[in-house]
Amino acid sequence: MGKKHFRHVPDPRKGTPARADNAAAEVGVAPAQPRSAAAEYVQPQGAYALLADYERRSLAHDPGVPEQIEAPGLWRAIGFRVGERHFVSGIDEISEILMSPPPVTSIPATRPWLLGVANVRGNLIALVDLKQFLFEQRTHVTSRARVLVVKQAGGNVGLLVDELLGQRNLTDADRAGAEGEADAGLARFVTENINLGAARLGRFSMVELTRAAEFQHAAI
Repeated sequence: MGKKHFRHVPDPRKGTPARADNAAAEVGVAPAQPRSAAAEYVQPQGAYALLADYERRSLAHDPGVPEQIEAPGLWRAIGFRVGERHFVSGIDEISEILMSPPPVTSIPATRPWLLGVANVRGNLIALVDLKQFLFEQRTHVTSRARVLVVKQAGGNVGLLVDELLGQRNLTDADRAGAEGEADAGLARFVTENINLGAARLGRFSMVELTRAAEFQHAAI
């Protein structure tokens, strides 16, 4: 009588063999291991680690700035100096700040306060010496000099100023004791003067400046 061949049946008490792990072992791949909570975090490297750290710290820091920005009666401005006068203009009136005056191409037969035309990243802007326009005194360019880029009809214009004083957040209480402008030549552009301790800040309207007829017509 011939031998009988029996098919091997796995004992259910011993569990089913892990075929995926065996197959992985055959091709030299380590079997998947259970993932712990610590294994879910991958430490970023290099520049990405620095950015991740900045983001983490910024999210952890809550200075309350959004509440201040949205506070009723708060006016956000940029301060700057022209000669001996300190001015502030609405942050929404200044589209860009250049940290140094760009090279200019002079335009013949124009007012001396129009320094010329500058190429700023492929865009041509007129560059105006604001001190010479307001006080007929030429600006001596130093390392503190800046250019405020302002929008006007027909294109942007750059205003050369002696110094940038940074951002100022002014409230209605700060402006409660504001005074008018005594200089008749400035009164068209300076709507009020705000006294903050020893500082006196003239509220300078870029809109009124760019609308002024003499500012729009620089030709001699």
